[in-house]
Amino acid sequence: MSYGVSAALQAAIYQKLSEDTQISTLSGGAIYDAVPAGSVPQTYVTLGPEEVRDASDRSGTGAVHRFTVSVVSEAAGFGAAKTLAGAVCDALDSAGLTLDRGRLVGLWFERASARRTGTGGAIRQIDLKFRARVEDD
Repeated sequence: MSYGVSAALQAAIYQKLSEDTQISTLSGGAIYDAVPAGSVPQTYVTLGPEEVRDASDRSGTGAVHRFTVSVVSEAAGFGAAKTLAGAVCDALDSAGLTLDRGRLVGLWFERASARRTGTGGAIRQIDLKFRARVEDD
């Protein structure tokens, strides 16, 4: 197994989301690896947790990464958050990402969950779960 491709995969995902015109427009360019301290925009995208499992075989080392991309919004209703979440899903589902290390074999959407958080349920959060299969060099 190799966890060595993890940073390269995360960087490629961040770059793909940042360069997508629809995501940038809907989020106002607020795409974070880590949510900054202090005030944040009303709607933003953030990279979330990741779980990695070995997927090595006779041909070499590899791993399956299951990761979350979250859309967070204080806009009334789920409409704006769902539109942005759809754009994130469209951008990443089966995306052909170029990694600085290793190779992306495939990237697939697995599931999503939408919920209200914060005081009085004022914040909407949609967690998009993806699975990526990578091979190391």
